[in-house]
Amino acid sequence: MRQTCPDCGGEGVRIDKPCRPCSGEGRMVGEASVTVRIPPGVDTGTKLRSSGNGSAGRRGNSAGDLYVYISVSEHELFERDGNDLACSVPVKFSVAALGGKITVPKLKGKTVLSVPAGTQGGTVFRLRGEGMPPLRGSAVGDLLVRVDIDVPKKMTDAEKKALKAYADACGDEAAPVSESWRSKFKKFFP
Repeated sequence: MRQTCPDCGGEGVRIDKPCRPCSGEGRMVGEASVTVRIPPGVDTGTKLRSSGNGSAGRRGNSAGDLYVYISVSEHELFERDGNDLACSVPVKFSVAALGGKITVPKLKGKTVLSVPAGTQGGTVFRLRGEGMPPLRGSAVGDLLVRVDIDVPKKMTDAEKKALKAYADACGDEAAPVSESWRSKFKKFFP
């Protein structure tokens, strides 16, 4: 009959006077700080390995590996879709109608975007190569800038008067929605 040695537990060495903290195992439970390099492009769910920073081996054997699972927090300005980033920029009605330049945030810094005259709310501009760097490979993502029309909640009397003059000149009171939408509406409700 074969069995493991009850004195040494099959280790080949017997510790006559084990210390109290480790009870002869050669390792103890404790806390340690480890610095882990986070590469650019990681996303939630990415698993990183730190060799030799895991649990210590028994009786002087080498330590195992530490695995770190990444959880990326949400950002105030950007939403992520793979390597692409998206952000919404509120643009004044006058800039969307007449055209102009707006400053938009990038991952590193900011840039100036030219908004053409007649830009509609919901229009998306693509800034190539301004998204997230890839974790593997070389295809940097894009930054998608969505234009939202900023409608003022409070206006001065002068602003109301100017906007009323514009509405009168365009005939907005008689036709409050666009002609293209009205023609689509008439198809369903003649």
